[in-house]
Amino acid sequence: MKPSVHILNGPNLNLLGIREPHLYGHTTLAQVEQRCTALAAELGLGCVFRQSNHEGVLVDWVQEARAAGAAVVINPAGLSFRSIPLLDALKTLDLPVVEVHITNLHRREPMYQQSVTAIGATGVICGLGPIGYELALHAIAQRLREAAPAA
Repeated sequence: MKPSVHILNGPNLNLLGIREPHLYGHTTLAQVEQRCTALAAELGLGCVFRQSNHEGVLVDWVQEARAAGAAVVINPAGLSFRSIPLLDALKTLDLPVVEVHITNLHRREPMYQQSVTAIGATGVICGLGPIGYELALHAIAQRLREAAPAA
C-alpha cells in the first residue's frame, strides 16, 4: 500500500493570492495544491489536499488522517496561535507531522510568533513562502523511508 499524506489548510488560506499579497504572495491555494499533488506522486505518496475555515473540521480531518495511517502537512493559519483542540488532535498522530507557514512567524507581530499547534509537529517550516509545502513533502517522504522496514 502506498503511503499517504494529508495536506490540511486552515482559515483564510482559500484567499491565498488575493489576501495581503505583500505578506503571502500571489500564489493561490489551487496552485499550491497542483504543485503538492504532482510532487507527492513523484515521491510515491498518495495525497489528500483540503482547506477549511472551521476548527472542528480540521480536527476531524486530523483524526481521519490518523485512522488512515497518513502523515500530515498542516498550515493551521490563525488556529496555530490558540487551538488546543487542534493541538490535541495532532498529538494523537504516530506518523510525521510538518507544520507549514508561508510567512516567517518570528518576524511577525508578537501575537503571531508562538504557534501552539507546533508542539504537536515533528517539524516546522516557516518563512519560505508556498515552497514550504513542497519542502514539507520531501521531509515527510524521507521520514517515511527511514521508518520503513528493510526488505
